[in-house]
Amino acid sequence: MHYRRFGRTELPMPVLSCGGMRYQYQWQDASPEKIPPESQRNLEAVIRRSLESGINHIETARGYGTSEMQLGWILPKLPRERLIVQTKVSPKPDPAEFRRDLEKSLKYLQLDHVDLLGLHGINTPELLEYSIRPGGCLEVAQELQKEGKVRFIGFSTHAPTDVIVNAIATDKFDYVNLHWYYINQLNWRAIEAATRHDMGVFIISPSDKGGKLYDPPQKLVDLCSPISPIVFNNLFCLSHPQVHTLSLGASKPTDFDEHLQTLDLLDRWDEIVPPILEKLEKAAMEALGEDWLKTWNQGLPNPEDTPNNINIPIILWLRNLAIAYDMIEYGKMRYNLLGNGGHWFPGQNAATIDQVDLSHCLKNSPHADQIPQLLRETHQLLGGQSVPRLSQS
Repeated sequence: MHYRRFGRTELPMPVLSCGGMRYQYQWQDASPEKIPPESQRNLEAVIRRSLESGINHIETARGYGTSEMQLGWILPKLPRERLIVQTKVSPKPDPAEFRRDLEKSLKYLQLDHVDLLGLHGINTPELLEYSIRPGGCLEVAQELQKEGKVRFIGFSTHAPTDVIVNAIATDKFDYVNLHWYYINQLNWRAIEAATRHDMGVFIISPSDKGGKLYDPPQKLVDLCSPISPIVFNNLFCLSHPQVHTLSLGASKPTDFDEHLQTLDLLDRWDEIVPPILEKLEKAAMEALGEDWLKTWNQGLPNPEDTPNNINIPIILWLRNLAIAYDMIEYGKMRYNLLGNGGHWFPGQNAATIDQVDLSHCLKNSPHADQIPQLLRETHQLLGGQSVPRLSQS
């Protein structure tokens, strides 16, 4: 295993982390007797495989159903000095409710402290305000920090980059969990800001939200050859020293195997990654055209500034991936989440495109005339049955 200094926490963070949102029994809390023994055996096998691999960062959240409770049945049995344990709790308008949730997390984990506490889902300016205002959720977390129950405080986010940068600029957080990977590099400005503040940088879901890479289309497999799309994406992310760790949402012990292939190649990323990048960029250019590829996202409105909250940037981005790399199944997964994702994945799909006039909101786009038809075509390509968030499953 390779380890990197996790910003000002000074923790030696493994470059791969064990995320806890896929090995639990269910997405809602349950009484202990309801959890099947085979579910617990699988979770414990995942944790032991993680530690055998040198992945000693175990990451979970209050919002991950039975994950904390089930971890609390194994973590206290393991050498505490070997573990970096992180949980996350969503900020609330009422900081007393946040405190109750946080205390429940600590009770379930059965540890005297967590190494990392994240304010979970600072996705909007309002949620940031709940966190940092006087007497807000951050102050509650800091009180538990003074009591020795929390070592370092950070935040996780699916927010637009400006909101993330504003949260970082407060200099109140030790680390950030955010999205950034090959197919979506928009948050690089936030990573640069985190680096200036000497914060730890944790990448959320690079293999699932980063492209459903555990089930890649053949075109993407061919373009990433001689390595797999998962290993390519890992190398791409970790070739940037500003990135410290990638979350692996393992549901079973063997889910680590492909990711671990990354480790032997890390020192050679500079000879492995550039040729694959060249192939990927060439394929996108051929499929989409140079002018579109360079300018498609210029002047696009946010969902809140678009009739019926249609999320034009996300829809066109998913169209690009589907056309350039045959990432149709990934596109369907994400496209049909629009309208069901709340502030975690905001905006609506293009089902109502024929009921709205987009001319005003697209006035700054060089492609204003063609975008409505592209939205129609994308809805036909990717539209289907709505998809709930995992936590709603």
